[in-house]
Amino acid sequence: MLKIVDLRSDTVTQPTEAMRDAMRNAVVGDEYYLEDPTVTELEELAAANLGKEAGLFITSGTMGNLVSILTHTQRSDAIILEATAHIYRAETAHLTAVAGLMPRTVIGNNGVLDPVDVEKAIYGEGVSYPRTILYPRTSLLCVENTHNAAGGTCVTPAQMSALKKVADSHGMAIHVDGARIFGATVALGVNPKELAKDSDSLTFCLTKDLACPFGAVIVGSKEFIKRARKNRHMVGGGMRQAGIMAAAGIVALRSMIDRLSEDHENARALAEALIKLGCKIDLETVQTSMVFFEPPLEITDVKRFVKDLDKLGVRVNTPPSGRRVRMVTHYGIIREDIDYTIQTVEKVIRREV
Repeated sequence: MLKIVDLRSDTVTQPTEAMRDAMRNAVVGDEYYLEDPTVTELEELAAANLGKEAGLFITSGTMGNLVSILTHTQRSDAIILEATAHIYRAETAHLTAVAGLMPRTVIGNNGVLDPVDVEKAIYGEGVSYPRTILYPRTSLLCVENTHNAAGGTCVTPAQMSALKKVADSHGMAIHVDGARIFGATVALGVNPKELAKDSDSLTFCLTKDLACPFGAVIVGSKEFIKRARKNRHMVGGGMRQAGIMAAAGIVALRSMIDRLSEDHENARALAEALIKLGCKIDLETVQTSMVFFEPPLEITDVKRFVKDLDKLGVRVNTPPSGRRVRMVTHYGIIREDIDYTIQTVEKVIRREV
């Protein structure tokens, strides 16, 4: 039987037995009426973990980002994001289509924004965009931590603090797309509260590195979450007996964070081995569970390269363009799988397929 190692994403995980048991036995109620005790427990646990007053259970990270952005802004506002941010490039243009915002992108260093560049991008503050009624109000700064397209890179508490000073001085709120925020806390060796304290809102996914089958959570102040709950309903995110799904999230927050260091170690081992095989990798970006690499130059057809890997049981996504391939380690991937992946890549490079 062909061995399968699925490295397409950390969204392909299976829930743990503890999650399955918790879901099966969850006490539930009507979440619309705030009567689901398991949802309430998850929201309170998430808020406490990140040092915020309140939480809101939602269906996905994309919904969490959209709901948060809607809550912070008004139509025709401008919003500042890193140029390759997930919110900007991979969330179906909800910034413009739903929220009616004007995105202002800034090129970061491995996904991390420079406060000087952020300040220059604020309408009404820079020389290129003097204060006038012709330009939109810049009301929100979005930070992605970890930053997916940059390679799973981390924004440190010090970097967040510097961005917070700029945001505060110009009346902007900060929203963190923290889809994999706990990956950042483990990699940096800091308390989650330290990474969240300079944000006005933060969304994290339960379905990514935490291995849950469903959901995400927004955290923020009580007043912010009250307004966000209304926006969640507006975009169709209201739920009923949602405790069945929230139960898995409770298990994840209590038992799945510390193990992320294993994913990071596997990613680093994979990256170092791929370099020895002639692949191009910037090791500075291999900080968490992601490995972005380009195959050796003799591999001229990357689509075929991906198909050949798949034939041997190693699954990765075909790059939408260019030569950059992503592999993501996650729960369920062990060192034996990493070794098999390395051996498989070597076979494909040597045309032993």
